[in-house]
Amino acid sequence: MPFDWLTSSHFVMVGLLIGFAIAHSGLAALRPFGEKRIGARLYRVLFALVSLPLATVLIVYFINHRYDGLRLWNVQGVPGVDVAVWVLSGISFIFLYPATFNLLEIAAIQKPQVHLFESGIIRITRHPQMVGQVIWCIAHTLWLGTTFMVVTSIGLILHHVFGVWHGDRRLSARYGEAFEAVKARTSIVPFGACLRGQQSLKFSEFLRPAYAGIAVFVLLLWWAHPLLISSTQRVGW
Repeated sequence: MPFDWLTSSHFVMVGLLIGFAIAHSGLAALRPFGEKRIGARLYRVLFALVSLPLATVLIVYFINHRYDGLRLWNVQGVPGVDVAVWVLSGISFIFLYPATFNLLEIAAIQKPQVHLFESGIIRITRHPQMVGQVIWCIAHTLWLGTTFMVVTSIGLILHHVFGVWHGDRRLSARYGEAFEAVKARTSIVPFGACLRGQQSLKFSEFLRPAYAGIAVFVLLLWWAHPLLISSTQRVGW
C-alpha cells in the first residue's frame, strides 16, 4: 500500500496540537475577562493547570512517536550535524527566553502582568518565541527527517504564526497607540528593524542572569537527554 507509512500517530499529533492551541490561545484571549473575575494570580494558576498537562502529553507523545512514518532523509551519521542541531537548539532557547525573565509572575508569586518590552531580544524580533520555535523545529526536523516530525513542525509553526497575530492584537487592545509605536519600531522578521535602521543592538541588555540560566538549562538538557527519552518510553502512549 502506498500510504502504509501514514500511521495514526500523525493524526493524533495534529489533534493534540489543535487542542493545545485552542486551550493556550483561548485562555490568553480570555485573560482580561478572567483576571477581572478571579484575579491575576488565580487566573495564572488556572492557565498553568490547563496548559502544563497538555504540554506534557504533547512532549511525551512526540518523543515516543518521533520516528513514525516515512523517513524522508537520514543525516544523523553526517559529521557535524549533531553539533549543528545542538547549537540551533541552544539558539532557539535564547529566543524562547521571555518567560524566564519573570519567573515569579509565571509561578503567580508576584502579580502576573502584561509587559510591553522594547529591549534585548525584542530589538531583534518582536516575537522571539515564534522565532525560537521555528529554529527548534528546523533543527529537529533536520535531525529526525520523518513525516511525523514534519507534521509536528508544521503544526507548531502554524500555532506560533497565529500567536504573532493574536499577541499583537491583544497588545494593541491593551496599550493602544503605545503598542502601535513599538510595533512600528520593531519587526517580526529577525533583524528586520535593525536593517531598517530603527533598532541597534545593545549588548549590555543581554548581560542578565536569565541568559546564564538558559546556558545551564541547555547543558543540563544535553546531559539529561538520554534519560528523558528513556523515561518517556516507559509511558505506553
